[in-house]
Amino acid sequence: MAHDLHVFEDTAALASAAAAYIADRARGVQARGVTFTMALSGGKTPWATFEKLAGESIYWGATLIYQVDERVVREDNDLRNLKSLRAALPDAPIVAMDVDSDDLEEACRQYAAELPPFFDLMQLGIGPDGHCASLIPGDPVLSVIDRLVALSGPYQDTLRMTLTYPAIERANQILWLVAGEDKREALAKLLANDPSIPAGRIGPVSSVVMADRAAVGS
Repeated sequence: MAHDLHVFEDTAALASAAAAYIADRARGVQARGVTFTMALSGGKTPWATFEKLAGESIYWGATLIYQVDERVVREDNDLRNLKSLRAALPDAPIVAMDVDSDDLEEACRQYAAELPPFFDLMQLGIGPDGHCASLIPGDPVLSVIDRLVALSGPYQDTLRMTLTYPAIERANQILWLVAGEDKREALAKLLANDPSIPAGRIGPVSSVVMADRAAVGS
């Protein structure tokens, strides 16, 4: 998979450019009279982008946002991705993962049934360990190919619900947002499609990588 790499001097410039990119793709889809479908990840890097995106001219009535992954924590917990998504994008319709369910396996099946046949755009990040979504190094979830949504084991003290590789590969376009010197090694492996990290195992999907100078290096 070839990656179209764009490098920005700092995270503020990255966030502005990423928001403008997402908005442009949304308007292009909506101009055809159809709903723009987008899946968004959690993590530190995207939140500034989402806050910028809230100020862009997108028709939220023809937009559906899905979650790439979610921590199994209480709804009022600051670690909950949904809480941050709603704060950053108050006007956006969000199809939420039901991690409050008493039956998380059934919740995974129900969320899978709600997914669209494809995503116009999927935003992903990458961890220093090379994880993306909640596809964690060494976790059995990496081998799940018969389900679109699954549970990963404990990671940083929480269980996660996540889209699997087959769901991620439904994306027409992946937008990677990568910031920070601690991501440098993982980003290099991503750009090389190195299968030793989870992010490097995604199949042939059109990919744009927006990174800050710290992540790319000199």
